[in-house]
Amino acid sequence: MKHRRLAAIRQLVEQEPVHSQEGLRQRLASLGFVVTQATLSRDIKELGLVKRASDGAYQGTASEAGSTATAVMALSRALAEFLLGVDTAQQLAVVKTGPGQAQWLAIAIDRARLTDVVGTLAGDDTILVVCRDARAALSTRSTLERLAAEA
Repeated sequence: MKHRRLAAIRQLVEQEPVHSQEGLRQRLASLGFVVTQATLSRDIKELGLVKRASDGAYQGTASEAGSTATAVMALSRALAEFLLGVDTAQQLAVVKTGPGQAQWLAIAIDRARLTDVVGTLAGDDTILVVCRDARAALSTRSTLERLAAEA
């Protein structure tokens, strides 16, 4: 649950300006995440969010946004929590998750910038991962399974 909440916070601050913890807490509540101010404060710290000087809205730090190693660790945690299975067909990897979890995992896959992945398309419980070719799809499947086991 925590990983989903953290992913939701990240997505909210990337999509629109959020200027206060209360505003962020209300947006999270509308998504079904009821949190206390103390929990939200810890989440903000864990995510490394800071306020922009220009408008006071929360944003990720430049080092967090650009760190592939951080993104791969986040992907590993997300896979451990959400991944049910991976299959391949030609240059495609099909990732199965629980209901409502595919979009969060697809975001983590995209942010990890895996070499063989061209992009993702997520539904409710299925992610279509487009790879460069059939060999890349097999490699991606192996990578996803390995990262899930490492977390």
